[in-house]
Amino acid sequence: MRQKAIFIGFILLGVFMCCITGCKRNISTANTAFYYWKTTFSLDKSQTLLLKDAAQDQLYLRLFDVIWDEEKQDVRPNAIVNINQDVHDFHLVPVIYITNKTFEKLSVDRIVPLAEKINKLINDITVQNKISYQRVQIDCDWSTGTKNRYFAFLKAFKKVNKKQLEATIRLHQVKYADRTGVPPVDKGLLMFYNMGTISANLKQRNSIYNATDAAKYIKYLPTYQLPLDIALPLFSWAIQIREGKVIQIYGKISLKELSDRNNFQQIGTSNIYKANKSFYQSGIYIKENDLFKLEIVNSELLNLAAKQLSKHLAHLEKRNIIYYELSANAASALEAKDIKEVSAHF
Repeated sequence: MRQKAIFIGFILLGVFMCCITGCKRNISTANTAFYYWKTTFSLDKSQTLLLKDAAQDQLYLRLFDVIWDEEKQDVRPNAIVNINQDVHDFHLVPVIYITNKTFEKLSVDRIVPLAEKINKLINDITVQNKISYQRVQIDCDWSTGTKNRYFAFLKAFKKVNKKQLEATIRLHQVKYADRTGVPPVDKGLLMFYNMGTISANLKQRNSIYNATDAAKYIKYLPTYQLPLDIALPLFSWAIQIREGKVIQIYGKISLKELSDRNNFQQIGTSNIYKANKSFYQSGIYIKENDLFKLEIVNSELLNLAAKQLSKHLAHLEKRNIIYYELSANAASALEAKDIKEVSAHF
């Protein structure tokens, strides 16, 4: 009888420990943050509230782009952010976008000077706006042909900047890491969106996020040789289609504009809208019979993406979940509790 009691005791202890372990695994340690990518930094009341309530004022701020100037045959900064409000209370991470063409054209002997110039401009902007920062993120969709120069730049920049360095990672760079290489940085940021094909095919899956296309890449994540933060989409767009061809993609044409029955008619219950006439919408020329395919990211889709992705990530004690981007549309469409629910999957 005593042996039976001891046996039952061990079983109950095991069940208890499993429950405790399971509970610990289900407690999220992820931090939430937002991107801000516009050239003028000015938050309205709803954006400010969402940033505070959902992300405790954690913001990844694009400071400027670096592009190749064909006329001057040289690199130059472009679209430098104009900060129009006090950012003292925000926890900011500077983000710099560099075109892949920059590294296609840049000679090896100019890599170190470029790193020094970018570092100087970052510090000029942050000092002027009283921004204290601990890390920098570089965004570049490098290729196999630019890998060596880009990676050399990252090493040079890290040497002069002396802060934690992060780099954005596209899904194809995870799947084909043996070809594209792994950047020499402290941390990567996986961009978990823009994974599908933008097509005039009206039945094509959502190109911002869909589980089918995502599945082609995520199985390679557990062995990727960088700790990864995650970027999730917080935007929607409309694909303009004319005579079976994609004309353009517009972020400023939303469900609100397409629901105007004077200008558009919805095709059945689909996300396809047809122009009733020719007219201008926010400076965009729309021709009669143009089709608009609306691709929306909502809380339901975000939760689906988070559930799918979180199962394939290597363990990371403190992971940042960054939403692209903090806009007026996003602030009106989602609440802080919606964002927190998505981040809690990690």
